[in-house]
Amino acid sequence: MSELTFEQMLEESFKTIRNGEVVEGTVIDVKPDEIILNIGCKADGIITRSEYTNEPNVDLTTVVSVGDPMTVKVLKVNDGEGQVLLTYKRLAAEKGNERLREAYENKEVLKATVAQILGGGLSVVVDEARVFIPASLVSDSYEKDLSKYEGQEIEFVISEFNPRRNRVIGDRRQLLVAEKAELQKELFAKLKVGDTVEGTVKNVTDFGAFIDLGGVDGLLHISEMSWGRVENPKKVFQVGDQVKVLVKDINDTKIALSLKFPESNPWANASEKYAVGADVTGKVARMTDFGAFVELAPGVDALLHVSQISKAHVEKPSDVLSVGQEIVARVVDLNEAEKKISLSMKALEPETEAAETTEE
Repeated sequence: MSELTFEQMLEESFKTIRNGEVVEGTVIDVKPDEIILNIGCKADGIITRSEYTNEPNVDLTTVVSVGDPMTVKVLKVNDGEGQVLLTYKRLAAEKGNERLREAYENKEVLKATVAQILGGGLSVVVDEARVFIPASLVSDSYEKDLSKYEGQEIEFVISEFNPRRNRVIGDRRQLLVAEKAELQKELFAKLKVGDTVEGTVKNVTDFGAFIDLGGVDGLLHISEMSWGRVENPKKVFQVGDQVKVLVKDINDTKIALSLKFPESNPWANASEKYAVGADVTGKVARMTDFGAFVELAPGVDALLHVSQISKAHVEKPSDVLSVGQEIVARVVDLNEAEKKISLSMKALEPETEAAETTEE
């Protein structure tokens, strides 16, 4: 009788558990793909690898040790072999979802490592709870290739929380937009026309280059890239180039930049360099029917009229000149205000040549 009473007492000493119940246990054995817990019942509890973590192929002996206490959830009281099936990751995910709900309600900025690159965005895990960040919310600009984010720790906020539909959406874009807005505010507060600033080439187009000045983009138009002519900006700049530029104009949030620094203005000493009567050397840059334009320096072109090419009759400039040809001519007129210079090759021809031409 006493022995039966003891068995009854022993029987009652074991906890009665139900599916879905949260229980405490102690690890009594660990295998690479399985954890065995003493949960105070007649049967031990089993946690398979897939119910411990979402990480594939993890060796459980490297993350759990015998004697470790664990809080787990009962999946099935009897798996058919007298064992209790448990889950660790689902309970952790529930706690993680609660963490995400709080973050969503408080608009808290979260930080997590990108766990997976998906076709439509990124997947991150917060306390075993998954968050999906759509490609459109990853950055403040379109990014076709998201592979660079793999394994990278990023910050985001929860913009949509609906765990019942398995829809928890993260948003990194709004943080970047807010950060850029703050940088713009700070930059515009101190930026003035005439300032020299450093920036990074962000994009190059046929009409110019966009320069990142530190959260604000400025446009360096093709006409402002040099005192001379620039045919193709893409041959001058590459994305990532560091440049020092001049702030030419600020119009609301638009910034016009220039590389035409006043100290390098080729017209600065034009009255001395190109004084009337001075002989100068230049290269034929382009030709028209009425004359040739000669580049004396980058940004300084002079007109050599067809009538001033030679004392002999010249029908059109291309009959005696070619683009790229170096010539020597005399300055016969200078209008510094309008940046106009007139040249003459005829003025350098000796009188004897003119006389011989007349006799012929």
